[in-house]
Amino acid sequence: MAMAKLILLVALVAATGSSCSAWRLNIRMPTAQAVEDAAERFEENVAAPVIHALRPLLGSGRHLSNLAGVPCDSWRLAVEAYNKRDWKTVPANCEGYVGHYMLGGHYRRDSRVVVDEAVAYAESLKLAGNGKEVWVFDIDETSLSNLPYYATHGFGTKPYNATSFNEYVLEGSAPALPESQRLFYKLISLGIKPVFLTGRTEDQRAITVQNLRRQGYSGWEKLLLKPIGFKATAIAYKSGERQKLQDAGYVIVGNIGDQWSDILGAPEGARTFKLPDPLYYIG
Repeated sequence: MAMAKLILLVALVAATGSSCSAWRLNIRMPTAQAVEDAAERFEENVAAPVIHALRPLLGSGRHLSNLAGVPCDSWRLAVEAYNKRDWKTVPANCEGYVGHYMLGGHYRRDSRVVVDEAVAYAESLKLAGNGKEVWVFDIDETSLSNLPYYATHGFGTKPYNATSFNEYVLEGSAPALPESQRLFYKLISLGIKPVFLTGRTEDQRAITVQNLRRQGYSGWEKLLLKPIGFKATAIAYKSGERQKLQDAGYVIVGNIGDQWSDILGAPEGARTFKLPDPLYYIG
């Protein structure tokens, strides 16, 4: 543990911008207590501000090694690759890791890679020009972010609570995901019409429209919501709605969502794009 903290201390000193001339070949090794004190100061003064103000303190242990351990990295990889399925909550010991990932720069960087590919693909398309090409967007964790909710509910480590989540949805305050919004307006500029397809129910239509407009979304072709009381898997519901679009003469040139259930099930669309989401699973 002391050696790990020493490595952390050296990395911290390097990251603070100290010049090479500040280093001495005859520098004395710090004592174990000095390493312990420096590591604690690092966590208190540097690590905490890295986390968004929504949740500055994480209940996942004192040491940074616990916040970004390899097991949590591997768990997230299994989730994103769709190797891990039907899970109910984020592992309790990964709360800090997921919080750092979602509220730091990593999540935005990963989302940017996905959207950059989507934009490049859209720009390469040769459109018929008949106004029938559409691109399907999921809403939650794709067009709008529910991080303000999950940041106060354990970053997915707590079981899903429909009552509290729906109360949050009805506030209509979910912020836009900047990368998805960039794709949204690029598509409109290219002549491709966005269609929202969400698992939200029809009784949430008014607040969803209001939330989208407040966050700068406008000009979409359709907003498709689930009928109240509809019983089916997310894959069955969303693929069925996409089939209705095709039957109405639309051509689905693209499809983007944060869940695999957003993009699986024929017709998927000419090409699909999966955004990262380690917060929850919808099958």
